Amino acid sequence: MADDQQDVADWERLFKRFDANGDGKISATELGDALQTLGCVTPEEIKRMMVEIDTDGDGYISYEEFADFAPANRGLVRDVAKIF
Repeated sequence: MADDQQDVADWERLFKRFDANGDGKISATELGDALQTLGCVTPEEIKRMMVEIDTDGDGYISYEEFADFAPANRGLVRDVAKIF
């Protein structure tokens, strides 16, 4: 249970880090800008990530979409959360 609570706390913190303008959603630009701090990320990789995570296709990643993605990609999310 404690790990699940830590995961959720990490997801919330990470989502807020990616949501640079604080509007409650992550744009492709915000995603790309945040991931650039981790190293080289191509525009194609950003597009693929947006398609995978933005399940409603509105061009933004909501917290709900992020929270749906995170459990299936727990290791990746934890690694990124450690950096931010």
